[in-house]
Amino acid sequence: MIKITFIDSFGEKRTVEAEEGSTVMETAIRNSVPEITAECGGACACATCHVYVDEAFLPLTGGPSPQEEDMLDFAYGTQANSRLSCQIKVTPELDGLIVTTPQRQG
Repeated sequence: MIKITFIDSFGEKRTVEAEEGSTVMETAIRNSVPEITAECGGACACATCHVYVDEAFLPLTGGPSPQEEDMLDFAYGTQANSRLSCQIKVTPELDGLIVTTPQRQG
């Protein structure tokens, strides 16, 4: 199984199992990861699943689409490694992925 570690804004780590083909956001919701509310349900229509992708995994997650970039404009505290977790598909290559949530969602 593919493992993803979520680090919340307080530094608490949660490593959970993810299903291949799902999204990082779906994995967070299934595992009750705090600080990811996903108000739009994964439609890339809000910024409430904003995460910071660990630098080592940026080449594997790719960059945001133009639509995702538009939604990130509504996110709090964006950085170069900001992504919407609803737009990151879980693949075997992402085993060990580390994402951090911001202090608040957009």
